[in-house]
Amino acid sequence: TLEAPRQAPALTNLTQEEMLARLQKGIRHEVLEGNVGYLRVDDIPSQEVVSKLGGFLLASVWRKLMGTSALVLDLRHCTGGHISGIPYIISYLHPGNTVLHVDTIYDRPSNTTTEIWTLPQVLEERYSADKDVVVLTSGHTGGVAEDITYILKQMRRAIVVGERTVGGALDLQKLRIGQSDFFLTVPVSRSLGPLGGGIQTWEGSGVLPCVGTPAEQALEKALAILTLRRALPGVVRRLQEALRAYYTLVDRVPTLLHHLANMDFSAVVSEEDLVTKLNAGLQTVSEDPRLLVRAVKPKETFSGPEIGDDDPLEVVPTVPGAEEARQALVLSMFQVSVLPGNVG
Repeated sequence: TLEAPRQAPALTNLTQEEMLARLQKGIRHEVLEGNVGYLRVDDIPSQEVVSKLGGFLLASVWRKLMGTSALVLDLRHCTGGHISGIPYIISYLHPGNTVLHVDTIYDRPSNTTTEIWTLPQVLEERYSADKDVVVLTSGHTGGVAEDITYILKQMRRAIVVGERTVGGALDLQKLRIGQSDFFLTVPVSRSLGPLGGGIQTWEGSGVLPCVGTPAEQALEKALAILTLRRALPGVVRRLQEALRAYYTLVDRVPTLLHHLANMDFSAVVSEEDLVTKLNAGLQTVSEDPRLLVRAVKPKETFSGPEIGDDDPLEVVPTVPGAEEARQALVLSMFQVSVLPGNVG
């Protein structure tokens, strides 16, 4: 038998204090180095809980994360939750005030479908569109947490880092088999995707991360990605300065500067991604295959203008002073031979 994702316990009969105590156990937050917000959610709260404890969530959690420059949403330990809580999490990360259809849920016992939309308004502020969001996943991330991960990924609002999720079910029911002492836990609801019509989404197969890494290393990997993305504006600025100052085909510079200013870096999660994207774009726009960007190691030594360790511009290596070293450098750069037919 397969172990099914646990169902979140009913909270209808709990007092507000009991709800608060349970909520505090399932949500943790802090501000990490680099002004990166960290929010760990182990159980997605229901609409009932959010409506009753929304003030507490805003004051003790959300206001402390609003001022951060990027957000990590940790769902690695989230194995369940309430479908009714999906719109709240998505809405605070949805950058616009326009409503967005994010999912359609089919419920088998009632034979009904329910559309899930982002909220037209939220208490206080949404997380700004120009701030990166990373969702951490593991092989235990299941159910409602998977749906939230899938929606944010499809919206291109979040970079998913970690492991493929479990591919569980949104809602489970425990059914007695006849009059016996045996019970069967079965999925009774499924996601049809934002357009409905039986489109297969994440159930059964799980959500594939944008950047795959073992779950225990996912936070470290996410912080490295955010460090790179934080450096992107500076990299673009230095490239623009170099093109203005040095590029020989002066008439093509304005077009290149415009292209750089309007490039979409939302999918860039590594230096390799950045270099590939820059070279493809710049060479296409300039029609010049010699225009080349490469990443350099911090310990490489260069002559010419000073550049930072993360500056991807290539300049001429230093010419050694010793005659023997200069000859070795020349031999490493040129090869001379006479081919058949006295061809040099």
